[in-house]
Amino acid sequence: MSGQRARTSGRHLVLDDAEDVRAAAGALAEGCAVAHGFGNSYAVTARPDRAAVARVNRLKGRPDGQVASVTTVPERVPSLFDWTLLPAVLPRRQLRQLVEELFLLGPFGFRGPAAAHVPDHLTAVQDGVTTVQLIGPGYRCPSNGFLAEALDRTGDALLSVTSVNRSRHLSGAEHEPAHWRAEGVIADFGHEEDVRILVHDDEPAALRRHPHHAPMPTTVLSFHHAPGRGRSGLPVLTLERHGSLSADHTRAVAANHGFAVVPSPRAARRLHSRTYADRRAQADSAG
Repeated sequence: MSGQRARTSGRHLVLDDAEDVRAAAGALAEGCAVAHGFGNSYAVTARPDRAAVARVNRLKGRPDGQVASVTTVPERVPSLFDWTLLPAVLPRRQLRQLVEELFLLGPFGFRGPAAAHVPDHLTAVQDGVTTVQLIGPGYRCPSNGFLAEALDRTGDALLSVTSVNRSRHLSGAEHEPAHWRAEGVIADFGHEEDVRILVHDDEPAALRRHPHHAPMPTTVLSFHHAPGRGRSGLPVLTLERHGSLSADHTRAVAANHGFAVVPSPRAARRLHSRTYADRRAQADSAG
């Protein structure tokens, strides 16, 4: 898989194959979860209904009611947020342009005021605002074709999404970083009856498409709340999670659109990228 083009095996489908994409989308519509290439990494996508979200949570070792993130296709991104509830200090046009640029760059996440049609179990109240967390693979990712097909099959405007990993509470590990290689996804989830796996056709190419992104869950900016202005005088967006795109790069892009970025306490440290056995061996031999 890694270092070469992926091949189908049993239920393991390929993201660049139209027939495989249709098969995966059909399985999702029937209630399966699909672990699939997502930007330079992998994600688990499922229907947005409460029962489907609970099944994925149990699969990962999480509580049934844990709130999932949502994902959708590029043209539906704006419809997931209630832009009328933006803090007055945040200009809507500039914010939407920032969202576009970050998704053109690659995988990213945003938390904002939830549109009325977003199901309650996919929202969370933060700072007194009902919010939704959108995670997207970036506009250049082939997985947008799969998402479009899945949405067409389900008739929904959004899908639930989460990282591909077991909860650390289930694994017992101190950290349980998300998978970004198909071999790890298959090892952990390939035996699950209600999971289909849709791998990157070429994992090294997926990494090369996103040279600014580390292989880990996305960085997340929130705009439901504006905690003042930065030292530059620009209105502040909150770095809610420090993931694949570095804080410095995120801050630079945001500044070009007239925003400052301040990390939340939980974003003070960057997420961990999963290390695989062959990479550890290479590092040991190099040392």
